[in-house]
Amino acid sequence: MQNVKIIDHPLVQHKITLMRDINTGSKEFRELASETAMLMCYEATRDLPLKTVEIQTPIAIAKSKIVSGRKVAFVPILRAGLAMTEGIVELLPAAKVGHIGVFRDPETTNAVEYYCKLPRDIAERDVIITDVMLATGVTSVKTIELLKEAGVKSIKLMCIIASPEGIEAVNKAYPDVEIYCGAVDDGLNDQNYIVPGLGDASDRIFGTK
Repeated sequence: MQNVKIIDHPLVQHKITLMRDINTGSKEFRELASETAMLMCYEATRDLPLKTVEIQTPIAIAKSKIVSGRKVAFVPILRAGLAMTEGIVELLPAAKVGHIGVFRDPETTNAVEYYCKLPRDIAERDVIITDVMLATGVTSVKTIELLKEAGVKSIKLMCIIASPEGIEAVNKAYPDVEIYCGAVDDGLNDQNYIVPGLGDASDRIFGTK
């Protein structure tokens, strides 16, 4: 699979197992989505550039490193991506957050945009899209399209669980977009749910199932 990074850290895998469990309630599911995203974000931001600065410690002058030069924005795909964003903004509090609402029409299978609000300087930022599930890939491809139309040049997609079909769809449409995920499952069923997956992520996050 092209441009796919599976984050197999034990803590990520542990939390994904708890998210899969049908007995995990909405409160716990939201917390797990946020915590898992925070852990995954360490890998997704590994290539952020650093610069060396001099600081005064309580003991002496030290040459140390800070993040430099690149501005970041997080763009959750509504609704499920919101739960992931809660965790990752704690890591990069200076990052801006945009929101894109896209759903897959069950009859046409086309992506339908219903909301898009992005920071004014989005074209100057590295963007990380968040969504719990990468299933058919239709909504992710549409989201990437909207960001590229807004002038964004650096885009990563971070999802907790992906299907081979969704990965293939994103790779085919936008081979330059790196995908970070915690697990790649077997595939999609007749209703386009990921198998074994974790059900409808949005419904489990917000208790609307």
